[in-house]
Amino acid sequence: MIIKNLFKEYVSKKGKKCKALNGFNAEFPDKGIVFILGKSGCGKSTLLNLMGCLDNATSGEIIVGNQNITEFTEQEKSIYRANNIGFIFQNFNLFEQLNVYENIVFNIPNITQNTEKKIDELLEILDIVECKYKNINELSGGQQQRVSIVRALMKDCKILLADEPTGNLDELNGKLIFDKLKHFSRDRLVIVVTHDRENAYQYGDIVIEMKDGIVESYNLLSASVCIDKKINLDMKKK
Repeated sequence: MIIKNLFKEYVSKKGKKCKALNGFNAEFPDKGIVFILGKSGCGKSTLLNLMGCLDNATSGEIIVGNQNITEFTEQEKSIYRANNIGFIFQNFNLFEQLNVYENIVFNIPNITQNTEKKIDELLEILDIVECKYKNINELSGGQQQRVSIVRALMKDCKILLADEPTGNLDELNGKLIFDKLKHFSRDRLVIVVTHDRENAYQYGDIVIEMKDGIVESYNLLSASVCIDKKINLDMKKK
């Protein structure tokens, strides 16, 4: 994924223009875990929403493969999200009236033996296999977040977007979630928006620090991720 000169403007109720993104440039690898840091209001969540086709850019490009997803129609965005993007939210977004299994399969139209096998495998990896038929309100916050990760991974997403996934968790459960996201980043791109600077630099292959809607620093921490160093050198000059 390559993001070029991305702008996002909002108009306040008083008619004043506000820039959430102000010419953001960055490159993301196909696999690995990327953390995005920055103070509240710097544009982190706006950026995540644009990458997930949940919002429309004012201008600029987000190139995935050979497609500029900012040019997609609403229908194309919906198809792209369904086939490529998994979302993990700070507040879990689970249905309390459903149990763990029912939450996971909620948007799966055809449940097969392979579906059941994959659910069990993911529950095992995330250490919550014993919770499969428990009600959501019986689970801890950390367990609920792991259920949301299983749900996001059920569609074999190429990109996993996590917005403050440990914001409502204690330190121990936060580290467990980052451990699991690191595990799943071996075969997909995981992008995490967080205020947790310490864990970002501990777990991240790349850490991007944002300020005022642009990249303040781009830190490549792992030689295992594949990016175009020339592109990033050019971006740092902007």
